[in-house]
Amino acid sequence: MREGYGPPFLHARGHLYPEMALHIGECQSPGRGDRLTTGVVLDRKLELVLALLMPENALVARVMLSTGLRVGDVLELTPAQIKPSVRVRERKTGKSRTVRIPKALCADVLRRAGVYWAFPSPRDPCKHRTRQAVWADIKRAQQACRFTVNLGTHSMRKAYAVKLMHRYHDLAKVQAALLHDRPEVTVLYALADKLCGG
Repeated sequence: MREGYGPPFLHARGHLYPEMALHIGECQSPGRGDRLTTGVVLDRKLELVLALLMPENALVARVMLSTGLRVGDVLELTPAQIKPSVRVRERKTGKSRTVRIPKALCADVLRRAGVYWAFPSPRDPCKHRTRQAVWADIKRAQQACRFTVNLGTHSMRKAYAVKLMHRYHDLAKVQAALLHDRPEVTVLYALADKLCGG
């Protein structure tokens, strides 16, 4: 890697982490036709995206923003799990952690919850809402806002990480919150506003 490639905060002893260089390349190459990594928007832009989502999908996104959980883990929550402190086993990693959901958000989710799922499918209440439906709604909101940053459901997890990094200025705390095994991966999340922000 060239030392001058990428933002200076990504260099460690004059070398750019390869994972970060790949991430920067993905963010800076929107016309390649390849699949892009998701970016992040914050503050007023994020609130605008949330305001444009269908109410149920906005609640899913707000739970993701409050907990840092992946969309699949949020969608698999049952009404009994919607409480201020809940232990969740992540589907992707199999790791367990306790997450906190603000009381007001719990109340909003429970008002719309179904019998079996906190986020039921509109077509079949015995199933939960799909990841694809939430993703498509976020993409629709991104296009309506004319944001060039690539948004998706994972943008909410990255926004959670960025906010933790702004609050604590401690990569180890962000890594622990996201249950990442490697700090190089956490950097991609915690600094997403600098790498692929909108």
